[in-house]
Amino acid sequence: MSDHELPGATRELLPTATPRRTRAAVGELVRPHRGLAIGAFAVMVAATGVGLLVQPLLGRMVDLVADHRPPDELTLPVVLLVLVAVTQGGTTALGLSLVSRLGETVLAQLRERFVERALQLPLEQVEKAGSGDLNARVTRDVSVVGEAVRNALPELARSLLAIVLTFAALAALDWRFLLAALLAVPIQAGTARWYVRNAVPLYAEQRIAMGSQQQQLLDTIAGAGTVRAFRLEEPHTESVTRRSSAAVALTMRGVRLVLGFYNRLHIAEYTGLAAVLVTGFLLVRADSVSIGTATAAALYFHSLFGPVNQALALLDDAQSATAALARLVGVADVPAPGATPPAPTAQHREPGTVTVTGVHHEYVPGRPVLRDVHLTLAAGERVALVGPSGAGKTTLAKLIAGVHEPTSGTVHLTGVSTTADSLPVALVTQETHVFAGPLADDLRLARADATDEALRSALTEVDALDWVSGLPEGLDTVVGEGGHRLTAAQVQQLALARLVLADPPVAVLDEATAEAGSTGARLLEKAADRAIEDRTALVVAHRLTQAADADRIVVMDGGRIVESGTHDELCAAAGTYASLWEAWSGTRSTAEKPPTPRPSTDTTTTMKDH
Repeated sequence: MSDHELPGATRELLPTATPRRTRAAVGELVRPHRGLAIGAFAVMVAATGVGLLVQPLLGRMVDLVADHRPPDELTLPVVLLVLVAVTQGGTTALGLSLVSRLGETVLAQLRERFVERALQLPLEQVEKAGSGDLNARVTRDVSVVGEAVRNALPELARSLLAIVLTFAALAALDWRFLLAALLAVPIQAGTARWYVRNAVPLYAEQRIAMGSQQQQLLDTIAGAGTVRAFRLEEPHTESVTRRSSAAVALTMRGVRLVLGFYNRLHIAEYTGLAAVLVTGFLLVRADSVSIGTATAAALYFHSLFGPVNQALALLDDAQSATAALARLVGVADVPAPGATPPAPTAQHREPGTVTVTGVHHEYVPGRPVLRDVHLTLAAGERVALVGPSGAGKTTLAKLIAGVHEPTSGTVHLTGVSTTADSLPVALVTQETHVFAGPLADDLRLARADATDEALRSALTEVDALDWVSGLPEGLDTVVGEGGHRLTAAQVQQLALARLVLADPPVAVLDEATAEAGSTGARLLEKAADRAIEDRTALVVAHRLTQAADADRIVVMDGGRIVESGTHDELCAAAGTYASLWEAWSGTRSTAEKPPTPRPSTDTTTTMKDH
């Protein structure tokens, strides 16, 4: 378990936008595409308007039959019906395609903005929220919004237009038909309000529950080895079951909500249709309208069943999509940090001095991980950080690397000669990601302008050129997902080669050789030594051979620095480090025992701060 993975820690979920801000964000995204939006709206209005000619034409045919007119008089209405069908089909297809194009364009912009901000989120904020929260937003929430844009949005637009224009057509037939049809509106409006009032919090809660479920699954899978080692299968299974049951319970609440929603809609349909039919009967009996007109009015209202039900039913998708959209906008609205420097370029640099003063840090209030830490890394000094698991080593390394800000105290970097586009501190951990693509591109993440010769030089520096040259296409070999598989040691060598290319004045290695295993340990240690040559370096040592070879060793325990000195000094002091070294040496074979530690290059550095 890392220093900050504390049991019982409360998750601080990533921000979620308010409904008002969500609407405003959508408006901001649509505004640059107003022309497309207006064109799509106009075509959809035309398509719906043409479709509304069907009911009067059918009513005309009813009147012709009722008046016993010659059969040939039905020819014109029939031809017009065919033309209406063809025209409506073409304009509807065009309108839906324009609406989909608008939706996909806006969604693409939102996704890009979301990904941009997500990549810039402080690691500490992501860790507090849990990777499950961000993962659920990247996958499930984006998928929900995407489905709504592709399916729900075009259909909702068409349905709303059909409703508005159909009511206008009813009024054109006779205003009394409109009043009769409007009897269904209060029931439908009440149903919609009831549904939205219950659905909005339900779907928001559902999104959170699914993120929590995903987080538990990720934690359990990622720690499967530890779970098995400590026989924690049952507690973890119970946690997964509990969170899954909570997600299922919320889903079932949603199902019951939808069933109640449709029951209320059916009552509205029966009420409105009965009112229109009774009105038509009375108007025909009073000779105010013809049978064909009354038929057209009934057909108009009946044609509302589809768009009204669809529009209200789409509220289900809309509420789910709105909840997901609010979560995406919440991340997209996170203030961008200071301008991210471009990829480092080749430049002259000098090692700097790192000064840690009175640093205190805690991930969970009241549970400090670091306590009053004082440490100075002199320019060009190589310091090894050792101590038992949970001592705070990784946290201190991340604070020096700038990944986290200390709760209190300061971390200063001075005496560094760099350019504006350089990286002052580089962090290499045991969790290195290899991006899918040519190996050369993976290396150029550290320095975009690096030539192939510079890449080979960096690989030579970390003893990786031989195996890279042996790949099917050398530097152009595709690695990562779907490409050539690299061993754990090779992946770490690539990380160290990136460090050489970035050429920072200060390097932090957090157990960067831990994944190599016994066979590759010495190879990676030598590669790491060369990669941090002439740099100020802090090495969180997984193997004490690295500590023995450092200029100075700093020992941590319980979030504090308890010892500091050279390997020989600390062994002679018979303290914590001496015990660790004795235990380490006792488990090593003669062939694995470390070489004689190299002389300290800075014997004047002391730990007088504490």
